[in-house]
Order: sequence, then C-alpha cells, then structure tokens
Amino acid sequence: MKISARNQFPGKIKFIRTGAVNDEIVISISPDQDIVAIITESSTQNLRLTEGAEVFALIKASSIVMATDVDGLVFSARNQLTGTITEVSKGAVNSEVVMDAGNNVKISAVVTNTSFDNLGLATGVKATAIFKASSVIVAAKA
Repeated sequence: MKISARNQFPGKIKFIRTGAVNDEIVISISPDQDIVAIITESSTQNLRLTEGAEVFALIKASSIVMATDVDGLVFSARNQLTGTITEVSKGAVNSEVVMDAGNNVKISAVVTNTSFDNLGLATGVKATAIFKASSVIVAAKA
C-alpha cells in the first residue's frame, strides 16, 4: 500500500460495536495495544469488516497531539499511546516527532515548533500520543 499517512498500523479487528449511523471498530495492533476507530456503518459494510479481519489503521501525523506530564489526567480522545521519543526533526515552522510505543509500534506526529519547545520534546523524553477515534482511517484488502 502506498499512502501519504505516516502512521500505518496493521492489526486485527477485536470488536465491532454497531450503531445506527457510526460503528466503533477496535483494532488490536499489538498484544496489549488497541486503536479505536469511528467509521460510518455503511463503510463497515462496504469494507466487509468482521471481527478477526486483518485491517490497517491509518492516522495522519498532523492528527496526533503529543503530550507530556499526563499522569493523573484523563482525556476525551479514545486513543492514547505512551512511549519514548526516538527521533526529532525540527523545521522552520513545524517539527516531526517519532515515538516508540513498544511492540514495534512507532508513531509519527507533526507539531508546531512552539508546542515542541513548550513540551520539551527531545530524544529520550516520555510522551503520550493522543488522537481521536474519528481521525483513524480503516483500510482493508479488497
């Protein structure tokens, strides 16, 4: 698959909660890490999604919010993966941050340089990648 989304996680559908308009798709990307996607019920049908099916969870790097010092906080965003920053690339306006969340799960995020500096993002820093379930695109083989 060739696609511009930096974050491409292969996984298996663990659970589908069907709604009248939207479905909640829980995708297991490692033994102890899940990603939740919210897609339309018609997309679930068109992609022929079933529990146990192999899919990809795609998330644009610009849809990821990076956070530090989150102990004791709860967020409304369904997806939160914690790890250690392994790579940083600072540009003129934005910076790219790569975080290792364990189990071969690496997450790329693009943040403003102001956020980069305010959060103290650097290699070796513990951080949490936060993203909404509606930001996850589900891809399945035809």
